[in-house]
Amino acid sequence: MKFNYHFIFVLFFILSGYASYSQERKILQFSGIVETISSGLPVGYTTITNESFRNEAYMANNEGFFSFVAHVGDTLRFTSVGYETLRYVIPNIQGDRLSTAIVMKNLITELPMVTPYPWASIEEFNIAFMNLEVDSDNIIRAKRNLSKESLDALAARVPRTADEMHNYNVNDNHRSMNNKVINQRYANPLLNPFAWGSLIQQISKGKKGK
Repeated sequence: MKFNYHFIFVLFFILSGYASYSQERKILQFSGIVETISSGLPVGYTTITNESFRNEAYMANNEGFFSFVAHVGDTLRFTSVGYETLRYVIPNIQGDRLSTAIVMKNLITELPMVTPYPWASIEEFNIAFMNLEVDSDNIIRAKRNLSKESLDALAARVPRTADEMHNYNVNDNHRSMNNKVINQRYANPLLNPFAWGSLIQQISKGKKGK
């Protein structure tokens, strides 16, 4: 059996290269917080994908905090709904721990300008505009706007102010007190003039009877 030295040489070269590559890619604990560039608020549940290591995915918590093991030089992709995708390359540092703040930019989508109309088409608007009754006289318009029907309709739609509510309550209390005093006055026979008249008539009839 002939031994293949060429195969052994290639295998040794591959293993030595992989070993040196592994030594260069130092492992560290990568931690941080994801926040917005505008307000500095945390971006919760951000997806973090390690594009340099089998696309392993991680997720930040509701406060934007994350922590996982990665290699120096790994390219990380940060994605979240409503924010622009951000890529971050882990730098080579002293030590085996790295903490940083990832600042993401809000994704602003400008929509085309839309002008709403209460009509379905321009033709319907033209018909409504042509049938619009506009008075040329200012006095006629003022009388129509100050008519009882217009004021009642306006009062039904517009809520009362604080002064109006106060005046209404004061007048209502005043009417209630007046009615109470009148009822008490007529309930007392000494204060009722009709009761005095009836008493005098009874006394006069009694004297005539005697």
